[in-house]
Amino acid sequence: MGDLRDIRVFLAVAQQRSFTAAARQLSMTPPTVTRSVSALEQSLGVQLLLRTTRQVSLTSAGAVYAARVEPLIRQFDQVRDDLREEQGDVAGLIRINAPLSLGQQLLPDIVSGFRAEHPQVSVSLSLTDRFIDIVSERFDLALRVSEAPRDRSTIWRKVCRVRRILVASPGYLAIFGTPETPDDLSRHGCIAYDEEAISETWELTNGGRTRKALAGKVLAANNGELIAKLVEDGQGLALLPHFIVGDALARGALKQVLAEWEPPELWLTLYYPPYEKLPMRVARFSDFFERYVTHTRPL
Repeated sequence: MGDLRDIRVFLAVAQQRSFTAAARQLSMTPPTVTRSVSALEQSLGVQLLLRTTRQVSLTSAGAVYAARVEPLIRQFDQVRDDLREEQGDVAGLIRINAPLSLGQQLLPDIVSGFRAEHPQVSVSLSLTDRFIDIVSERFDLALRVSEAPRDRSTIWRKVCRVRRILVASPGYLAIFGTPETPDDLSRHGCIAYDEEAISETWELTNGGRTRKALAGKVLAANNGELIAKLVEDGQGLALLPHFIVGDALARGALKQVLAEWEPPELWLTLYYPPYEKLPMRVARFSDFFERYVTHTRPL
């Protein structure tokens, strides 16, 4: 089957399509990676990769070999991690996906604190505002800010409510006026926070009354930090999580408007693949994360 280390190196090269990128991922030198793949090819008696000056690609034999051994390596790693956890050790890799703004604000401190307690755990972080399929993309955990979960292919854990507020800059309000009711929003530049940067419908409730407003007619983006900067620059109003705009509100760069009108409730939720039982490292990280966002730094 070949040396396990050489197989892991080959799979990294196959995934990255680059010896240099694989070396960087594995904290190895490119010549060491090249020698490792050559040793594997020699032991198997078959060429696995085509090397050119521009790119690296799989041979037909290499594609078959990668498809066969990758799940075996993952099973091997899972058995190893399960044995460690049965002995009370928390170790192994956690692959985490999170929205860009939330990840940038929370995860540096959370991951550093968690690894200080569990140094045998390695963490792979992927930040994107795109909705990803955690099962097909093989993530152990995804952080999401959303309405009530409807996905039946995953399991989830609600962590805390995420407060959203409608904001504008003082300069914008001085020029265009402050909306008194949601109906006034039709005369304002409402910036949409949408995954595809197209449009967004704001639903606002006050007591038993509900009003809707369309955002995105002039500006739309798929990242909250970007929208917050556009609002500070006087480009319009936006409905954003408090954790994104809290600092700007505190220093007076933004002001809340229509405070008595509430948007639908959002939750910060942890999503998992359909495990029969959460791996200990994922369960421990989830507990650490929840303590942080509910006690250390509430959202």
